[in-house]
Amino acid sequence: MSTRTRVIALYKELITLGKEYPDPSYDFNRRIRQMFDKNRNLTDPEEIEKALKFGEYIKNETLALYSLRKYRHLKRMYPELSSSGASDPGKG
Repeated sequence: MSTRTRVIALYKELITLGKEYPDPSYDFNRRIRQMFDKNRNLTDPEEIEKALKFGEYIKNETLALYSLRKYRHLKRMYPELSSSGASDPGKG
């Protein structure tokens, strides 16, 4: 896959992830756009690869944030049964 194709695919993935970003005041998509604009004129293959790896890192961290948010939501929706008030149906 060419570098240009990789960059465009990463950009699209990040913009899509930004639609669900939990903090609207952070303006995730604007920051992503600025990051890509800042690196638009890179010509050194090593620098381009470094910027791509950083973009992948941002993507993975954002996915981890979303997973954590979903986990916390489920934890609130289905709290564990307390040992004092509920009986275990498996024990008799």
